[in-house]
Amino acid sequence: MTHASGEATALERARTAAACGAWADAYAGYLAAREEGEPGPADLADFAGVAYAAGHLDVTIETWERLHARLAELGEHNGAAGAAVRVAMHLLFDTALMAPVRGWLRRAERLLDPAAVTPAHAWFAVVRAFERLLGGDLDAAREWAAQAVEAGSQTDPAAAAVGRVAQARLVLLDGDVARGLALLDDAGAAAMSGDLDALTTGVVYCELVCALQGMAQYDLAEQWTEAMERWARTNAIGSLHGRCRVHRAEILRLRGQCANAERQVLLACDELRPYLRRELGWPLTELGRIRLRRGDLTGAEEALLAAHRLGWDAEPGLSLVRLAGGDTDTAAAAIREALARPLPVPSKELPPTSELRRAPLLDAQARIAIARSDLETARVAARELGEVAARFDSNALAAAAVRARGEILLAEGHAADASALFAEAVRAWSEVGAPYETAECRLRLADAQHALGNLQAETFERETALTEFERIARAPAADEPPRAAPEPNTFVREGDCWRIVLDDRRVTVRDSKGMHHLARLLAAPGREFHVLDLAAADSDDPDYAARLSRAGDLGPLLDDRAKEMYRRRLAEIEEDIEEARADHDLARREQTELERDFLVSELARAVGLGGRDRHAGAASERARAAVTQAVRKAIGRLREASPELGAHLDRTIRTGTYCAYVPDPRVPSPWSV
Repeated sequence: MTHASGEATALERARTAAACGAWADAYAGYLAAREEGEPGPADLADFAGVAYAAGHLDVTIETWERLHARLAELGEHNGAAGAAVRVAMHLLFDTALMAPVRGWLRRAERLLDPAAVTPAHAWFAVVRAFERLLGGDLDAAREWAAQAVEAGSQTDPAAAAVGRVAQARLVLLDGDVARGLALLDDAGAAAMSGDLDALTTGVVYCELVCALQGMAQYDLAEQWTEAMERWARTNAIGSLHGRCRVHRAEILRLRGQCANAERQVLLACDELRPYLRRELGWPLTELGRIRLRRGDLTGAEEALLAAHRLGWDAEPGLSLVRLAGGDTDTAAAAIREALARPLPVPSKELPPTSELRRAPLLDAQARIAIARSDLETARVAARELGEVAARFDSNALAAAAVRARGEILLAEGHAADASALFAEAVRAWSEVGAPYETAECRLRLADAQHALGNLQAETFERETALTEFERIARAPAADEPPRAAPEPNTFVREGDCWRIVLDDRRVTVRDSKGMHHLARLLAAPGREFHVLDLAAADSDDPDYAARLSRAGDLGPLLDDRAKEMYRRRLAEIEEDIEEARADHDLARREQTELERDFLVSELARAVGLGGRDRHAGAASERARAAVTQAVRKAIGRLREASPELGAHLDRTIRTGTYCAYVPDPRVPSPWSV
């Protein structure tokens, strides 16, 4: 519907922008439409999806909550249940706070007709399957995953696809590797078909790669990571770009390209902050692992401690940092505690508490025990690690177990037998394509050759290993591939106009404040600019930002929406604790109390749901509104001149209290500004 003047309404503009993938414009349009009147249920559902794509997870969840309440009041129970399931799904996949997930699933269950089969029933089964999987109740998870596939096959292929991923992960955890990998392939085929929506496709890809990484099936993980990347370049929304980057960083680290891996994971942290809560510990832990390999012990410790502060289990990374720093006693105590009492922190990115979850801990324990000459502890750890490798048919885990056995034999004085095992481990890690692990085994092979008196062989292996370590630690990030375009990408002011070139397409537009803001963002990829700084840079008054700040900026505070969201989550957590106490479920109570402690600590630090301080003062808000409006207006004019340029800027320009240009390094667009 349009106004009498023929001008499109805010709601129509929002729908048009969403259809084009211009998520920031669509989000602004829906906000404007809400001021004109409450949108209908269908538009509320669309707004929730747009908010997620635009980086506003809290608004996404809040909108689904509003839709749930509205449909419940109208007596539309199935629709209300479906909205409740969506709340639970986002809480599960983006926050991993299980207590609120269980609370919203209970609301949905009370509304669902047990005799019916609808998409809401299918998605309820999906979320319940993952909730049970992450909670370690694998029997219940199997039942719910089967229900998800059955109901989804009848009503919603997307739900069936995610249900199949859950089934595959459960089959793999049972040790039926061949069947589990076949099921993962089926799920991946569904993702590649193009028949699923963007969010579901990304979830399937991400879950598939996480399952393979958890089993140390690195070749397959790399193949599916590449498939996910190809899809993500043009289709990913929400947190999926960032998740894809973490998976790429994992592979780059394995392949010895640690500088590139660190760059990817740092970009991932920036992209995931608006979405992830505690699970931001996942990319931070990966960052710690990368820095440890580069010899940056201080940086590794900082990243791992940051993950720990978020409530994430940062082991075995922290113990390995202690080992590298020579504090073997602290390392031994920490890894022993991690194995004996693992933190009940659920995560989609890691296997649930199981043999696979223990495997990296066992590898670390063997290394630490050998460094302390505690050979009995090393034997036990190496034996269990070998058993896990055999059960899950993992060449990488098997190579780690062989290396540990070689270490023990060398410490016992059996240099010849140790040398044979180290040579076997070198071959195995080389076949995996892991140069760092290969170099580690070469170094130990050199030690064995030294004990045998084979000095020439020792020198060869040691120099080869040290050269590889140096390459991994010091090699810079690979240069971006050269561009074929004869003219560089350009964003320059020429008099009262701006000349812009992207991929050899040239446009010219009139000068405006928004163009100045865009130029500053493009000149500093990845850097965040506070809106006060952007506004001040466009003013002739050098004290502009300071005057604005004194005029009303109150510093970092939670805004009203964030505080209300925290209150609701904490209330749901308290309710779950009471139920766990009544059921005498100590494990669930411990897990939920950890979630409560995490949220309370977040509130104490007065940060927003996205992990960044929120500036609630009037000055910041005025500047935010003005800068955002100017930037979006400029992008709109550029889109009219060049749809490709507009689409590029929509994907890469972030606005809000902090603004940034965040290009995708896999599709580089360096600018001359």
